Amino acid sequence: MKSPAQPPEKPDDAPAYSHLVKVGALSASLTTLRLAADAAALEALARQWRVTEVRSLTAELQIARWKKDGVRVKGRVTADLVQECVVTLEPVESHIDEPVEATFVPDGSRLARALTAETAETVIDPDGPDAPDVFVGDTIDIGQTVAEHAAMAIDPYPKKPGAAFPDHIESTEKNDKRPNPFAALKDWKKD
Repeated sequence: MKSPAQPPEKPDDAPAYSHLVKVGALSASLTTLRLAADAAALEALARQWRVTEVRSLTAELQIARWKKDGVRVKGRVTADLVQECVVTLEPVESHIDEPVEATFVPDGSRLARALTAETAETVIDPDGPDAPDVFVGDTIDIGQTVAEHAAMAIDPYPKKPGAAFPDHIESTEKNDKRPNPFAALKDWKKD
């Protein structure tokens, strides 16, 4: 008996969610792009993010050319997912609503060369803008950028409301004192 045909597996380095945009087709004016992951992408994202289920992943983005050959992306990403509670292992529903802001420059551009020339000593401002991402060819994977922004907002320790560790004892100064190893011997010599 033949087994049913299985869909081809994605390579390990393939993104779980992908939406390619041709840079050459973009104009200098803003272009609105609305994305929604399909069922196969949601399953792949759940495996990649190690969550129980990803119910939705959507994004509304504004895309435009930036500094002649770069691309600027701004917008919001939303996702609904289910994780396991770290205390009870029961399902916990989570909603993500995060801003997306990214800049892309082509591999051979002056801005990309400046980034690689400065790698010897780079000062990074955590509150400042991110360095531009470098792309090769004429295509940017906006879907991967959306998935990365959503992944960064996932709670690593989801907890169901009211869940607590019942046997957990907070450390106090009294509990932290070590017993004297010679205390048992103090009365031994008196006999």
